[in-house]
Amino acid sequence: MFKKLASDALGLSDIGKIILPEDFDKTESDDYVLHEEGERIHFLIKSKSDEYCFTNRALIHLDGEKASSSKRNIYRYDYYLNHIKNVSVETAGTIDLDLEIKFSLGGQSLSVDIDKKEGEAIADLYKSLVTISHIQDENERIKGFAKDSLQASQSLFTDNRFHEGKVSSEFEQATKFAFDWFQSTYNDNTRKDFSEIFERYIQN
Repeated sequence: MFKKLASDALGLSDIGKIILPEDFDKTESDDYVLHEEGERIHFLIKSKSDEYCFTNRALIHLDGEKASSSKRNIYRYDYYLNHIKNVSVETAGTIDLDLEIKFSLGGQSLSVDIDKKEGEAIADLYKSLVTISHIQDENERIKGFAKDSLQASQSLFTDNRFHEGKVSSEFEQATKFAFDWFQSTYNDNTRKDFSEIFERYIQN
């Protein structure tokens, strides 16, 4: 009991280790990466019970209920569906042997303990996640502006009324324009691959 309390106090209960690129394929996470679709791992943290696998397209989290069990729950958080927010790092205290990186992804709050010797590498991960978060926020703003501008145009078009005898063709044209507008805006401002960001900050 005393050992457990001491372990928790020092942050030793489940400290994660950063896995080197040459060992990515030795982890369980690697089995769930969509290699066939061009997905690849950029950063991987492994503890006794969990794995946090950051790819160019998603976070793959192997969630272990407890270190003594081999049972795992596998969760996938694609960045384009789950936006990154509230990224922070809690540095190690005087007696702590670990630091902590925290963030939310699609409303799910995550907190990962890592050996404090890995501070420089965690700073690189922090910068990657913050940059991705900024890009996602900006893209959402642009999509919001596009939607507002289309609604403004629609009100003008409605006030102008359809030309008599051309209701069907004009309605079809308007519908197609709206669809194409939304599709184009979505495609231009929904980023699914963040390889460039990870490669900018993380040197493998």
